Amino acid sequence: MDVVRLGKRFAVGEEAALGEAYERWSALVHTLALRSLGSRADAEDVTQQVFVAAWRGRHRYDPDKARLPAWLVGITRHTIADAHQVRTRVRRSEEAVTSQAAVDQPSGSEARPVAERVADRIVVEDELLRITDPARTILRLAFYEELSHAQIADRLDLPLGTVKSHIRRSLTRLRDRLEVDDAAHR
Repeated sequence: MDVVRLGKRFAVGEEAALGEAYERWSALVHTLALRSLGSRADAEDVTQQVFVAAWRGRHRYDPDKARLPAWLVGITRHTIADAHQVRTRVRRSEEAVTSQAAVDQPSGSEARPVAERVADRIVVEDELLRITDPARTILRLAFYEELSHAQIADRLDLPLGTVKSHIRRSLTRLRDRLEVDDAAHR
């Protein structure tokens, strides 16, 4: 099938065109991601994200200005860059947690092993990365800057009840995740 015609079908939302585009160019997208990220799992995630983003953003695609594979490669490059940024944030978080755990290590026979505390902090930081704003910002202010609910509400110009609700829901979600992780490790 002609690439231009496929691009036009894709742009108007023909689902069969999405399938054809995936069949033709998913290997290209996957290869670009794999070469850059070095991980098959990450490359598979990027490939899926690229085609989902392309389909959702098809209204922005103009087949008269660019061929569909070139447009997909552009989305791929942005998605790969985003994946590298996420990796960097996670690595920095892990390094910060590890260095903080070494500083915070209590003395005495009842001290929890450093590895256990580091694992807990990584799980908490990972959960914070999953939470969207404003809840993420609210929890960071509450726990890392130790601000009261009222101080957070003032700083973010949010109603106090909204701040409390975000904290309560986020802590419930975190507790549930930690309980699931704890049960899985028993």
